[in-house]
Amino acid sequence: MITLALSKGRIFTETLPFLAAANIFPLEDPEVSRKLIIGTNRPDLRLVIVRASDVPTYVQYGAADLGVVGKDSLYEHGGAGLYIPVDLGIAKCRMCVACPKGFDYHNKVKRGARLRIATKYMKYSRDYFARIGVHVDLIKLYGSMELAPIAGLSDAIVDLVSSGKTLKANGLVEVEEIDRISSRLIVGQAAMKLKRQELLPIIDVFEKTAQENATNLE
Repeated sequence: MITLALSKGRIFTETLPFLAAANIFPLEDPEVSRKLIIGTNRPDLRLVIVRASDVPTYVQYGAADLGVVGKDSLYEHGGAGLYIPVDLGIAKCRMCVACPKGFDYHNKVKRGARLRIATKYMKYSRDYFARIGVHVDLIKLYGSMELAPIAGLSDAIVDLVSSGKTLKANGLVEVEEIDRISSRLIVGQAAMKLKRQELLPIIDVFEKTAQENATNLE
């Protein structure tokens, strides 16, 4: 049995064309079904639906053989025990620093001020601010990030931004882009050894489809 770990939402939806190219079709929609294990048209392949941040862990420890996960979650996890053969180029967004419109972020950074940053991306934030030499106190949050500076909890936030509409609706603006994010296919190192022949055709189709999509965008 091959197990592929996916998260609900945009990643699941944008992975469907890759699955279809490999002649893999889920039997249920996770947005409708309450099941966390979903069968496919292939009796030897199933999907497990987990939180995006948990996908690398499921693959690392062998509860799933493959997974599709954003670079953000992969970076936070660290990548131990994983092969990362393909950047699928899907679920694109940006990891950004954002703050209220009236907050003079760049001037405070220039003066060496210590900033309070709210985020759920602790490793991304810690590494980024250390790299540019800015002193920060990181505040771990799990959601509603935009509320933190409005409520006075933080000076700024580090979060994923797609359209920017949520920031704008809450009076925040992007002030730094940390990284460009897209989703990767990941494979467990143990699974690659034990199920290499079964996994390689899937990996090859995903890679070929990603290349075709990239070519079409040029």
